[in-house]
Amino acid sequence: MSRILKYSHFNAIINYKDSDSMKNKIYDTLKRCVDNGGVAGANVLVIKDGAEKAYCQYGYRDIENKVQMSRDTIFRLYSQTKPVTAAAVMLLVSQGKLDLGAWLSDYMPEYDKSFVNIDGKRYPAHKHITVRDLMNMTSGIPYPDGSTEGGRQSGTVFRKVSERLYTDAPISTNEFAKMMSEVDLCFEPGERFMYGASADILGALVERISGISFRDFLMENFFAPLEMADTDFYVPKGKSSRLAKVYNYSPEGLVETRTDHLGLIYDRDVIPAFQSGGAGLCSTLDDYSKFASMLLNGGTYKGKKIMSEQAVKFLTHGGLAHKQKSQLWEGWGWMTGYTYGNLMRVCDDESLTSLMSSKGEYGWDGWLGTFFSNEPSHSITLLFGTQQVGVGQAGTLVRQIKNIVMSELA
Repeated sequence: MSRILKYSHFNAIINYKDSDSMKNKIYDTLKRCVDNGGVAGANVLVIKDGAEKAYCQYGYRDIENKVQMSRDTIFRLYSQTKPVTAAAVMLLVSQGKLDLGAWLSDYMPEYDKSFVNIDGKRYPAHKHITVRDLMNMTSGIPYPDGSTEGGRQSGTVFRKVSERLYTDAPISTNEFAKMMSEVDLCFEPGERFMYGASADILGALVERISGISFRDFLMENFFAPLEMADTDFYVPKGKSSRLAKVYNYSPEGLVETRTDHLGLIYDRDVIPAFQSGGAGLCSTLDDYSKFASMLLNGGTYKGKKIMSEQAVKFLTHGGLAHKQKSQLWEGWGWMTGYTYGNLMRVCDDESLTSLMSSKGEYGWDGWLGTFFSNEPSHSITLLFGTQQVGVGQAGTLVRQIKNIVMSELA
């Protein structure tokens, strides 16, 4: 176990290209948070109009061995995986292979009969889960949560995934989806917004439709053509030293926390059987910026068409009804003014937000603090990397950085 209270000296890196004021402000903000024990280390990449405007780093990716954060640091993305999963789904939709309005059971028969459990009372669902419900988190399929029966059942499924991680019979993406089909829903499909395991079911759905593993589908259709060589569901041995360690708070300071959270191996040293569409990918800032750039460019990367312009347009708009937006805001107060759709937040009313955003801004973040934002109206991409359990102070940090970027570039 490693620990730290404060930092004193780093060979901090700032790329000076044209906006020294912005870079200095970002660097000072990173330094303040790291020196105060908020995160072990972090890095930031800012792109506007296709040109890099800032790269900053400060702190460690490995405290015990004094390995500093670097541009090629690999992060466990956790929920920042979700936008990639949504893009995969929209690619199949644009090819006519998948219908968002169809019942999920049309493709995955095990979801033909679902049950809703409210306050311990279980009854057959009156509605079918649609593919669009999965994309908008209105399916009723929960993440592990001890406060609801469905959430407890979901917790049992994820525990089984974790228990079999290090055995000769790990649970696969498809097997996970079948197990989750037996979990009680927390409400009627389409009734409300609730963040849950929908994206993991979508990963299995992509496998069913494409006939190949979810990993292979992403490799062939996104990672290879986008030249995302450091993005995968695992980190090969030759790159393992670049994978940042995960830290959590303690009375003594930051401590490394080796966690297999949501059924994902901490070291990411093997290709997983469960290729989690909700949380499984690892990547670098530069790699993810290529995916972000493709979206800002209407589906094109270096002259190559990755997705259709209409598919990207649909992917990056919100999908919640008015009453469902308030349910999003109840879970994340800072997202007031946003809607949600296709596994991403989308700025709906900038007059209500608590950070500087413009209408149409979209992206998502991860459980360990990674963050992605595209601002189409200003052609700005912001990417942030860190590995802090439960986001912690990284949430405040990245919002401060986004406000700096918008103040300087928008």
